[in-house]
Amino acid sequence: LVIAAMRRIPQQMNALRAGKWQTGVGSSLRGKTVGIYSYGRIGSAVAGYAKAFGMKVLAWGRDPSLERARADGCAVARSREAFFEECDVISLHLRLVDATRGIVKAADLARMKKMVAQSAEPWRSGFELLRRHPQSQPNWRLAGPVAEVDRYKPSCHQFDFDGNAAYQNALMWCLTGDEAHAKKAVQIMNAWSDTLSQFAGRDKILGASLGGFKYVNAAELIRHTYPGWPPAEVRRFEQMLRRAVYPAIQDFAAFANGNWDTGCIKTMLAIGVFCDDRIIFDRGLDYYRNGSGNGRLTHYVLNEAGQCQESGRDQQHAQLGLSHLAEACEIAWNQGVDLYSFADNRLLRGFEYTAQFNLGHTVPFTPFTDTTGKYKAKVISPERRGELRPIYEMVWNHYGNRRGLPAPFTKQAAEKIRPEAAAQGADHPGFGTLLFSRSP
Repeated sequence: LVIAAMRRIPQQMNALRAGKWQTGVGSSLRGKTVGIYSYGRIGSAVAGYAKAFGMKVLAWGRDPSLERARADGCAVARSREAFFEECDVISLHLRLVDATRGIVKAADLARMKKMVAQSAEPWRSGFELLRRHPQSQPNWRLAGPVAEVDRYKPSCHQFDFDGNAAYQNALMWCLTGDEAHAKKAVQIMNAWSDTLSQFAGRDKILGASLGGFKYVNAAELIRHTYPGWPPAEVRRFEQMLRRAVYPAIQDFAAFANGNWDTGCIKTMLAIGVFCDDRIIFDRGLDYYRNGSGNGRLTHYVLNEAGQCQESGRDQQHAQLGLSHLAEACEIAWNQGVDLYSFADNRLLRGFEYTAQFNLGHTVPFTPFTDTTGKYKAKVISPERRGELRPIYEMVWNHYGNRRGLPAPFTKQAAEKIRPEAAAQGADHPGFGTLLFSRSP
């Protein structure tokens, strides 16, 4: 059936009956990705046939099914949504009962890798920015590794640059299927997991949370899509996270401006997911909602107007803290936890306020003192006003397209800098137009 569909054999037979000859040759199977939904006895057989034709195999289903797929050397999708986005063909192996009827919907099939492949905008422009970026290249020359990372020494740049390269090569592998990108990501992660022992210096929390976030995301992408990263190497990477990254962020930063806390939250959630550690994950969730420091959502977005704890400091740090909170929300959303709507969509109010001011409009400001008592602000800061960071696409596409809520200034900010490019250093995932754009 797969060959018939890809080679368009029924159409060719109909053309032959009509007196025509070879109206086309269809598409080759080699290099395409077949998705096996529910990897059991028949699914494994289909996977074997697909591999014989040079196809890549991606599995999805219940946990026992995914374990069988991994045992057979097959890649496993990082999420149900990613499964449909990354496959060219779906092979469904489920009994038709009430629980499985309609399990695959038209919207799922519509997402199957079509945006980049069809050069659809704005995804294609976003992809070109990723593809051309120096840290997306499979010939990236490693800047590290080193045993100790200090944010005020070259070691932090080494850690961040290699983390960006691991993450961006992992993305390129997922989007293009070029194994050279997967191998580069694995090389970087293995090098650092074999070497890094600790973060040092007074800003070690930021050093671990910002760059560390890129490594965890790269690892999550590679582990679930590339069979060439052996379990032993995955375990060494996990040990690095537990040995070096997590200890630096585990107690948050209640003594500092909120972007320190927010960096800890997002990276803690990411580590919890990758390490399958519910205690770590729940610790991040709890701080987002109930933490004592400036990074707790309702301490960072201070009021219903959307004023932020760092709005009186400068606009770059205000955007930095907001973006970390949004990235934490997206991680939690993919795990079935809705942080986006917490406190009556307070995060959206922060984004709307900040986007509105940075687009040149007037916003209200209430003088305040932060939770530490050290940071006071009487007026909103104009410093670096209008310098929009690449953080708005993900938030606009959640609230506007995924949830159907009005977010006019967030939308305008996203449109103004579209397509979003790489972030400064390791501050954000970047490339939001490519990664997070959703059809309305």
